Amino acid sequence: METGSIATPFGRRSMTLGMLASQVMAGEIRPDQSVDKWKLFRALCEAKPLLGISDRALAVLNALLSFYPKNELTQENGLIVFPSNVQLSLRTHGMAEQTVRRHLAALVEAGLLLRKDSPNGKRYVRRDRAGEVNDAFGFSLAPLLARAEEIEQLAAEVMAERLHVQRLRERITLCRRDIAKLIEAAVEEDVQGDWQGLYQEFRDLVEGLPRSPTTAQLEQLLDALTALRADILNRLEIRVKSTKQRGNADYIERHIQNSNPESISELEPSFDTKQGAIPEQDNGRGAVTLEEGRAAIKHPGRQEERQGRRPGTRDDAGGLKSFPLGLVLQACPEILAYGANGEIRSWRDLMAAAVTVRSMLGVSPSAYEEAANAMGPENAATVMACILERGGHINSAGGYLRDLTRRSEKGEFAIGPMLMALLRANAPAGRKAG
Repeated sequence: METGSIATPFGRRSMTLGMLASQVMAGEIRPDQSVDKWKLFRALCEAKPLLGISDRALAVLNALLSFYPKNELTQENGLIVFPSNVQLSLRTHGMAEQTVRRHLAALVEAGLLLRKDSPNGKRYVRRDRAGEVNDAFGFSLAPLLARAEEIEQLAAEVMAERLHVQRLRERITLCRRDIAKLIEAAVEEDVQGDWQGLYQEFRDLVEGLPRSPTTAQLEQLLDALTALRADILNRLEIRVKSTKQRGNADYIERHIQNSNPESISELEPSFDTKQGAIPEQDNGRGAVTLEEGRAAIKHPGRQEERQGRRPGTRDDAGGLKSFPLGLVLQACPEILAYGANGEIRSWRDLMAAAVTVRSMLGVSPSAYEEAANAMGPENAATVMACILERGGHINSAGGYLRDLTRRSEKGEFAIGPMLMALLRANAPAGRKAG
């Protein structure tokens, strides 16, 4: 590079080695080298994070490129543009001149522009008699042409990184969905295991992610969620294999059959009441043992046959088959705190407590009224007690209740499995429910 081609800045602006390096690079441009200025500008916008320039600086560069008369940046056409700050301000939609100067300095510092200052610091051009440019003073776009390949490579890296992050987020979303639904299935199927602990571990992993995570943090979270999902799947596969070995196909359909369905163990204790809760006589049928309650939950048709009703029919009130109050309170002890003086002694007390719980959980009166009409008031109160018990697993209590109401109207919902799952979850330590 000839020493005469070195340009130092005007006035108090100092010369730096970075400016010198940019000028050396600009002097090595091949005569036949060219690039589409707007294609290069789009690549600059993509590579912005790696180049350390702001969007406002890119707006100023866009204005400078608009003063270049050709679409192709080439050495042959000259690479100097010389607009005034007033013109740049107009083409940057009214950006203040002081702000324009600051971003021009940032572009020079980033090695994307070169200053070619005149002796007096003004920007102008000298032309010959034929109108051809002899000399121009302003900003040189030569660094853009010299670094075109580098800028396009940086843009490709940024786009690849963005795509990688997008795929990481997609895989994390799928993994979160899998874990949540697998834990829910395990709880519904009453698979033995610390599912509450696993769910809490899952929530801690998800909630520990920053609002703007780095790629490394996303990869770490995905690895942790993948390992957790594999652990849950392993537990469930063990249960599935043990079920197949027993040859009990009905279990997969969530129907547990008794080898002697008509036998009732007299040694099973009756459902005890808690905190003064007194179960009603349930229309004169007397006390219900644990075995009878479980049989009623899992095989409601057989219980209806014993009571003179056809399997699958509604009870006398026109709603779903209801269960003893003592069973409901033992499966859903949380509802007791909302009874008068912390006690629930009758179905009336339970229904009053359910109204309080409904308001607390944000369930609309219309949703609860529809549930009561579809299921019966006692069963609607029972469902509210179950929703309260499983509050940590339900995002929208109102939406969940409406879904159960629709399923109940279609005959696709039974309270029994829900009660039995909660009953086993709340069973005292050292005591088996069956």
